[in-house]
Amino acid sequence: MEFTAQQIADFLQGEIQGDPSVKVGDFSKIEEGKPGTLSFLSNPKYSQYIYESQASIVLVNKSFQPEKEIQATLILVDDAYQSLALLMSLVDQAKPKKTGISPLSFVSPSAKIGHNSYIAPFVYIGENVKIGDDCSLNSHCSIAEGVQIGKNVTLFPGVTIYNACVIGNNCTLHSGSVIGSDGFGFAPTEDGSFKKIPQMGNVILEENVEIGANSIVDRATLGSTIIRKGVKIDNLVQIAHNVEVGENTVIAAQTGVSGSTKLGRQCILAGQVGIAGHLQIADGTIFGAQSGVPNSVKIPNQTLQGYPAVPIMTFHKAAIVHKNLPDLQKLIYAMQKRIEELEKKMK
Repeated sequence: MEFTAQQIADFLQGEIQGDPSVKVGDFSKIEEGKPGTLSFLSNPKYSQYIYESQASIVLVNKSFQPEKEIQATLILVDDAYQSLALLMSLVDQAKPKKTGISPLSFVSPSAKIGHNSYIAPFVYIGENVKIGDDCSLNSHCSIAEGVQIGKNVTLFPGVTIYNACVIGNNCTLHSGSVIGSDGFGFAPTEDGSFKKIPQMGNVILEENVEIGANSIVDRATLGSTIIRKGVKIDNLVQIAHNVEVGENTVIAAQTGVSGSTKLGRQCILAGQVGIAGHLQIADGTIFGAQSGVPNSVKIPNQTLQGYPAVPIMTFHKAAIVHKNLPDLQKLIYAMQKRIEELEKKMK
């Protein structure tokens, strides 16, 4: 499917500089642009590539000021990155979608499957499962009894959803993700061993949630582990039992959130953040990479980093001191030696 620059500009409400009739049928990176493709420039670090790129159309911010001639047709928009996302979503939605139930899948007679949904080979769907319209369950997904899945949900190969969990509309779960596995609940006994505490709750994913590959959301001991609407979770993330993640929060890879912690709305957790259990994290909190969070954060809209996580400017100051510790150590030893010499003279 091909689109002209004029059609794209009309859709994005952008301005054209160049040939409005040029056509594209694919996307490319600015540094690897090819004829017949559309690229974009939003990061100034890549500006050098636009002058030599072979892409036919390039999306740029309206603030972009070229330093020399550009061969490609430009479409000027308010935000090139967001405009690219809109175009890619449009193209993705235009792709034909599979429907129907493969005879190589197992679907319990008590399960209910919505219209235009696709059940691939080797999918297991247990008793009393409800799946909405326009869903896509790819091979080797396992859906346990009593699960409810909303409309337009995509499960990539190998997703596992344990019993009684709820998946909202427009959710995407990537390969290897597990929803509703047991929370890490064990009670110590007199002989030093640990007795497992049955995990009787479930997991609720509200609408427009995305879960990355090999990420885990544990079921609650009682009640629900809740991932609120619009949350985006990267690959290799662990969300423990009875956690609540607020709306539109973003969690990057290798992060772990311990049991019963409540994350506020629109938080950002960078890679390898670790959050202790039973904490309250205020709305808009940002944790830098590898932060450790042992205490609640009560003031909203802060950026924190380090262990224990502190305001970002404090972390930067401490990092400078830490870098200079070897020199400070030498200075202290020299001062100590000088003091000892002075003390000897005084005696």
